[in-house]
Amino acid sequence: MPLSKNDIKYIKSLRQKKFRQKYNNFVVEGDKIVRELLEQRPDWIEALYGLDKWIHELPPSPITATAISQRELQQASLLKTPNQAIAVVRQPKANWHGLDLERQLSLYLENLQDPGNMGTILRIADWFGIETVLCSPNCVDVYNPKVLQASMGAFLRVHIATVSIKEVKKAYPALPLLATTMDGANVFEFDAPKAALVAVGNEGAGLSEDLLALADRRIAVPPNRNSGTESLNAAVATGIVCAVLRQAGL
Repeated sequence: MPLSKNDIKYIKSLRQKKFRQKYNNFVVEGDKIVRELLEQRPDWIEALYGLDKWIHELPPSPITATAISQRELQQASLLKTPNQAIAVVRQPKANWHGLDLERQLSLYLENLQDPGNMGTILRIADWFGIETVLCSPNCVDVYNPKVLQASMGAFLRVHIATVSIKEVKKAYPALPLLATTMDGANVFEFDAPKAALVAVGNEGAGLSEDLLALADRRIAVPPNRNSGTESLNAAVATGIVCAVLRQAGL
């Protein structure tokens, strides 16, 4: 059965945050990520579409996929280069209460706006086994298609929730909040705590004064003395900090 015009219109509407919020759904595209979705979170899937050849190569699954043509895939796709499959996915409940944050390393993203950075940081968290990434209310939407593509499937494995830093500190007063700043302590010489929430700020403005006032420590990735670069990309800095803290046993 071909995709109707309404189906295509609905799928394409999920490119926009207001419609993702209205329907509480988002779109996942591409062979690799859709296969991971089927394997790890099949209960999230509301509808699945794919090219006939792609469907016939799938392993057994409780999810029934609808075959569509290459033309229909191109019409419905949110990508410049459509890739074999599209899934309409229900947004999981993003509850941050009751998380065991005081025994692990977690991330807090404040006002991050670049979808590529957001997705890459989720991928970094997944790589280092960081289970939780919390986002301020003004962060780019985690279900933005560009975020999902950049995450390389990490959004399936990392618990993501939106909450203000004041609420987090109130709920977890003993949890050390480490603020990444340009003037912080050298992270390579830092005596890491047994658990921490590492805050990463906006690409241009950095962390807010409100968050910095709540921080227990400030940490930094120091430049080489001959460096002429003003600052590090947010995702790059996050990757370095996570690697160092993991190496320190956090």
